[in-house]
Amino acid sequence: MLINKILVAAIAATVLVSGCKKEPDPTPTTGTLTADAGINQTAQVGATVTLDGSASKDSENQPFTYQWVVAQKPTSSTVVLRNATTAKPSFMPDLAGEYEIEVTISNSKASSKDKVIIMVTPALVSPLKEQIVETTVLEDRIEDPTVPDYVVDKKLDVKAQLTLKPGVVIAFARDAQFNVTNDGGILIAKGEADRKIRFVGKEAVKGSWQGLWISSESSANVLENVEILHGGGREVYLSAKAGLTLSGKAQLSIKNSLVSQSAGYGLHAGDGSTLREFTTNTFSNNTESGAYVSADNVKTLDSLSVFSSNNGRNVIEVLKSTLSTKTTETVWKGFADKTPYRILTNLGVQTGLRLNPGVTLQLSNDVSILVDSKGYLTAVGTATKPITISGVDAGAGQWRGLHFSYSASLSNKLDYVNISGGGSSQLVSGQKTNIAISGSTTRFSIKNSIISQSAGYGLFVTYEARNQLNADAATANKFENNVQGSILIEK
Repeated sequence: MLINKILVAAIAATVLVSGCKKEPDPTPTTGTLTADAGINQTAQVGATVTLDGSASKDSENQPFTYQWVVAQKPTSSTVVLRNATTAKPSFMPDLAGEYEIEVTISNSKASSKDKVIIMVTPALVSPLKEQIVETTVLEDRIEDPTVPDYVVDKKLDVKAQLTLKPGVVIAFARDAQFNVTNDGGILIAKGEADRKIRFVGKEAVKGSWQGLWISSESSANVLENVEILHGGGREVYLSAKAGLTLSGKAQLSIKNSLVSQSAGYGLHAGDGSTLREFTTNTFSNNTESGAYVSADNVKTLDSLSVFSSNNGRNVIEVLKSTLSTKTTETVWKGFADKTPYRILTNLGVQTGLRLNPGVTLQLSNDVSILVDSKGYLTAVGTATKPITISGVDAGAGQWRGLHFSYSASLSNKLDYVNISGGGSSQLVSGQKTNIAISGSTTRFSIKNSIISQSAGYGLFVTYEARNQLNADAATANKFENNVQGSILIEK
């Protein structure tokens, strides 16, 4: 009996042991993510700050993603992180103070966070000396285009080659001046479309500084992707104020640039100066006209530049000068924005002058155009794009007239031209007229044109020139509202 009890107990123990399943070991750790936002940094306002989370890791070398956010910033700051889902994003602080940036790394199994502190101090602007006397290159020190890299407190005379790198911003104190002299001065300022070079006033108001003045005769002077703002505070050359002034025999190429918010003209290019290249520039919000240039410089102005954008006078003003014999023919273009040329004083044409279709000339009070023996005038428009020659204001007798005198060129031709408002005073032989032809050698033809509102005759021909006018002039044109009559040919 005792043996049976022992046997039963043994069997029961065997069943109990065989019926108890062993619990599996816990799942091993699958890896640990550790975010690392990099070391704390210091920077200046406007400088690019590059963050570095590349030390973040996964213990099993599994891939993970980055997401950076600005956790804290100075009040009113509007900073935005660039490339915020990469290991090395960046941003440009816009205000001084503390910036706390947080990174989160994550994958399907885990995530981890870390923060970095960026202490930002105000930008330190570098003052420029009053003279540059050796070859100098100015770098873009601060990436933010609203923060100046350099400041001019009184004046800056450039007497050597000065190169400005893309993105450079120079701010000028009140009444300060920038002068590229003819004493060895050369200015090379080539910006880029998204990194313009800027000349601005410390005070962002019209006329807070004098402007950029170039008297250097070097052909290397160039402005490209440049902005000139807030100039024209004082008269610089020939009693004129301007954001950009060329004096003497200065030379300049200017492309893709802006001259704006001048308290005078946008551009003043004096007689004798040379605009070597002129492409796609804009002149806007200037107190006077966008451009005030010599007659010889008009030919360089391109049709896509903008001169009629909220200036005091949306015209190109042609200052007292003469079209010289430097070239065989000068061409004045029409503009996409339909800006007219305004002739301020008597214009002498001593070379070939061609007016393209669509050109508008406005002549100031009692001003005349004289085409003499050395020159000719070809003004050929079209039915849809006529050429217009008139006074500044509508009405008879606003300007003096157009006079061809001893110009023997067969290129003297007016076709599809609307000419009006002349006869303000006697032009030749005691006569008032829109157009006068004088001299035995003069050649002249006019067709498909409208001659109107003269305070005298529409067309006057002296006795000497009586045979030099096209025979159908009276019938091939329209004469309207001329006070003394359509045509007078002396006999």
